[in-house]
Amino acid sequence: MRFWTAIGLITVLSATGLTYEIAAGRVLAPFFGTSLLTWTTVIATVLAGFSLGNAIGGLLAERERRAALRGVRAALIATAVLAALSPLVLGLLYSWGARGTGGMLLSVILAFFPASVLISAPSPLLAKLAVEARPGREGSSLGLVLAAGSLGAIFGAVLAGFVALPLAGSAATFAGCAVAALLCVPFLRGDRDGGGDGRKAGQDGESLAVLVPVGLLVAASLAIGPVCRYESGLSCIDVVQRGGAVYLYADRTSQAAERSAPAATADPEASALVLPYTQWLWARMDRDLGPAPAVLFIGGGGYTLPTQLLTARPDASAIAVEIDPLVTEVVRRHLPWAGEILARAGYDAAAGPQGDGRLGIVHEDGRVYLNETDRRFDAAVMDAFSSGSVPAHLVTRETYERLREIVTGPVYVNLIDTPDGSLARGTHAILSGLYPHVTAVRGPTGPRGLGNIVLAASDRPLGPLDLLPDGYAETRISPGRAFTDDRGWVGHR
Repeated sequence: MRFWTAIGLITVLSATGLTYEIAAGRVLAPFFGTSLLTWTTVIATVLAGFSLGNAIGGLLAERERRAALRGVRAALIATAVLAALSPLVLGLLYSWGARGTGGMLLSVILAFFPASVLISAPSPLLAKLAVEARPGREGSSLGLVLAAGSLGAIFGAVLAGFVALPLAGSAATFAGCAVAALLCVPFLRGDRDGGGDGRKAGQDGESLAVLVPVGLLVAASLAIGPVCRYESGLSCIDVVQRGGAVYLYADRTSQAAERSAPAATADPEASALVLPYTQWLWARMDRDLGPAPAVLFIGGGGYTLPTQLLTARPDASAIAVEIDPLVTEVVRRHLPWAGEILARAGYDAAAGPQGDGRLGIVHEDGRVYLNETDRRFDAAVMDAFSSGSVPAHLVTRETYERLREIVTGPVYVNLIDTPDGSLARGTHAILSGLYPHVTAVRGPTGPRGLGNIVLAASDRPLGPLDLLPDGYAETRISPGRAFTDDRGWVGHR
């Protein structure tokens, strides 16, 4: 094998391996969320697979040349099959009952470890062939082998995060990894010199013939379809119409819901809000805020709370910070109340007010916006989620200290946690350290014991509400350790 052919194959396989690793973390989110623990598990599992694959590949490289080439061809063909079917395997494990941290660990190992082993198995043989191709230049050859592996990994990471996942989605990205592995197989043929050319040609032909059915299997894997209706590099979104309401799900977690009648044709005093936690937040805001408040929303979600605010308070204004533009686009298409407000009052906050200039939209990370904005607000709503959990960097003391500097009035926070869970305790500790008055309610819990816990914090006493949503009750949260940027929320239970 020529030196640069080996280097090229090493680069492609390294890029494929890193693309596969990042796609694994993305496709895991609709089933188990996105958190420090999920990404740690994916990275550790895939790296363990790479390590074992390199060890096995080293033993394979010591075999007779033709046998070694047959082995790496078989590994790449198997890689293609497993990579293409990874989302299906993950979905099956979830449907069979894999839940919680233990289920997540098992699913990651079963779905992603085997392909990680096989994709790295050819590397030792390719490195050996590259070094042998330039006798007397072993040092520089080995250096280029290592450089090719690193550059391929960098390219794969950029390809996955900036191109493949945002533009094609996770299912197509896995299929692309499978195709890349298959395209490497024809380059791994037996030596052209030596005896038994007819037998070697026959063996090569047989291995290449396998590519046809495997290629068809990879193509068929795309027919399974994406794991959700809309997908970006940040969100996996579904929209469901049920019982006179439209529900928006991100990574299979309910993010927003509103009634089907559009705001333009409804009673201005009527509420579009469906989810009980939003009803409590609005009741709290309606009591606490004046006739023309400027409110900051960190987390656009379905834009239902900004819609309710601007409908009920004609002189109010809002800035909604939503990290994923896809969420905004889905809301425009499918949520009639919020879509109407976005069309009439929404504008790109970076470009300045347009239309009636009441709802500025910022597509940016909430923490970045807090750090950089020079605007001031009368109240703030912290309702940002990544899958089923608050991003760790948005639930730290430093975040709320900055919020305190730019918000003169109350702060409202929505969480999903177990009653008196660690996230609720840590967030309550942050708010209690910054505000003299903090109140909390919790909603009903689901099968895993999780439910909404909603807090309000203010410099002034918060008056009682006449009614609470069904299943909601005031709750006491135990003292806890306030999260910081250094020691924060891990994001998984």
